[in-house]
Amino acid sequence: MTASSPEVLLPESREEAVQAFGDGSGVTVVAGGTIVLPELSYGRLRPGRALLLTRSGLAGIARNGSTTTIGAMTPVSELADLPAPLGPAAARVADVEIRAQATVGGNLCAVADEAPRGELQAALLALGATVRSAGSGGERDEPLEAFLDGQRDRLLLEVSFDEPAGGAFEQLRRAHTHAYATLSVAASRATDGTVRIAATGVGPYGRRLASAEARADDPTAAGEAALGDVTLTDDALASAWYRRRTLPVLVQRVLTRLEEVA
Repeated sequence: MTASSPEVLLPESREEAVQAFGDGSGVTVVAGGTIVLPELSYGRLRPGRALLLTRSGLAGIARNGSTTTIGAMTPVSELADLPAPLGPAAARVADVEIRAQATVGGNLCAVADEAPRGELQAALLALGATVRSAGSGGERDEPLEAFLDGQRDRLLLEVSFDEPAGGAFEQLRRAHTHAYATLSVAASRATDGTVRIAATGVGPYGRRLASAEARADDPTAAGEAALGDVTLTDDALASAWYRRRTLPVLVQRVLTRLEEVA
């Protein structure tokens, strides 16, 4: 290993992965590599230690009653046949090559920066998903929403959610944006009738649209209310002006579709 080369950690099990990650200090996690490897190639990322999860055993989809649990290393392509909103969201991530390589964990941990990523964040937020992660203090379970707010020093292990009564997903992308979504909106109806709505492309991570949820019985009003849940900015794909005009439309569409599948 040269002075400029990272120490490569290649755990053979979930337990070894958790131990190798430790408290996350100085560790760069490499899952599918669709985000990290280009950064390494361009010299924008110089990790001291690289944790490769290829052999960690963190992939797979398990069902226990009405609960689905997905391992962090599960390829995005394996989610495409799941019910809405997650299945349709997975089917719209980037292109077929990226979907085969990218992982659920990588998508959930992706920061938008100049290029909105993390389409699965909206779908899983709308499903009320919980995540299990490891880091300082050991393993813990928490709502995905809380994890997204503070996951920088955590190793995502799996994500779980209860099967919804119905779901819907809408996405806006522009043909020249290398398959990045400009805006994605997901909605689900729980078995108790609760409606959750979330979006990506509205900040660094996906966000629940609480004001829109409160008006879910009126798609038009919910669409306008959604603007109060986000602070939109310009980026490489679209202006804040453009998103302010399209977010209400996508919210209306997912709620209309949700009614159709109820």
